[in-house]
Amino acid sequence: MTRKQSESILRNVLSLPTAPFAEQHILDHIRSFVAARPLLSLREDKAGNQLVHYRRGKGQTPRPICLTAHLDHPGFVSDRMMSKSTLRAIWRGGVMCEYFPAARVRFFDGDRWVKGRVRSIKTVKTGMRRVVKSALLDVGAAVPSGCPGMWDFPDPAIRNGRIHTRAADDLAGVGAMLACAHALDAAKANGEAYFLFTRAEEVGFVGAMAACKLKTIPKRCVVVAIETSSELKNARMGDGPILRVGDKASTFTSAATAFAGAVASDLAAKKRRFAYQRRLMDGGTCESTAYCALGYEATGICLALGNYHNMNKRTGKLGPEYIDLDDFANLVDWFIALATTKRRYTGRDTDMDKRLDEIQREHNAILYRTAAP
Repeated sequence: MTRKQSESILRNVLSLPTAPFAEQHILDHIRSFVAARPLLSLREDKAGNQLVHYRRGKGQTPRPICLTAHLDHPGFVSDRMMSKSTLRAIWRGGVMCEYFPAARVRFFDGDRWVKGRVRSIKTVKTGMRRVVKSALLDVGAAVPSGCPGMWDFPDPAIRNGRIHTRAADDLAGVGAMLACAHALDAAKANGEAYFLFTRAEEVGFVGAMAACKLKTIPKRCVVVAIETSSELKNARMGDGPILRVGDKASTFTSAATAFAGAVASDLAAKKRRFAYQRRLMDGGTCESTAYCALGYEATGICLALGNYHNMNKRTGKLGPEYIDLDDFANLVDWFIALATTKRRYTGRDTDMDKRLDEIQREHNAILYRTAAP
């Protein structure tokens, strides 16, 4: 698969409308995507999550990777028309109240965008802060209930090696997973991977938690949750995708993190341009915390993100999100390597075990000889 092909898959996903509990357009896109590729299969659970499976070849690892990404982005869902040009909409997701006044929005009604502007917001106090629950919007045409609404930014555009878009969180992760699935199918590669696409992450991982409780993810899988996470001073855009050892709430399964890191190191030895980082990304909490808490061995990988949740903190205004395309290309390569690696996940950090054993063997004789009687 060429880089141009993977970027085309990404752009198609980034162009789709979405919001928590209104992910139907991306779900339809994935159904069509899988149907066109004979080595992929798809099933949906009762919560509406989608699980895509790829497997080819004999003697595959008993502990395959399950890559996961969420389909939603903070946004509106239309409720009802209050008048000919006034729409009431429910807001879901984490955007600070000060970004809402007079903000431009767009709702997707079947096959067209209907544009509008925020007139007023209704907030409630949650803990120490106020959050938006709903809004009244001036719109240019009637909007049926249940339509996803997003900030009014144009379709994806590439500038200076970065792609700017209405929503990269977590549609960039979805795009990378689909690019990986396409590459495996096109190459008829020997390997195995699951790809889980979850709903309603932005309101608290409810799709991912349902997938665990419904046993949508095979228990034998090692879970790797994919995110875009706000760029940090020590986790810079352009330095490669980031092996996420933990988030704001928890640290992840150490052996799973080590396994993903070992596969990345193998890939770096083969591909000079491949780069990755290993960091604690504690700017927020991601689905890996839920997977670990609900009994899975899990870790995370993320891309550094600009304008997290469309909030440009430098200007104090809304802006498109953006990611680095070299980071994205390396992320896709990493996914392919995880699906096709000859390494076996044992539940142990085997490289660390080997290093510790070597140190102990080197010094044991001296240690016991010099021990006090």
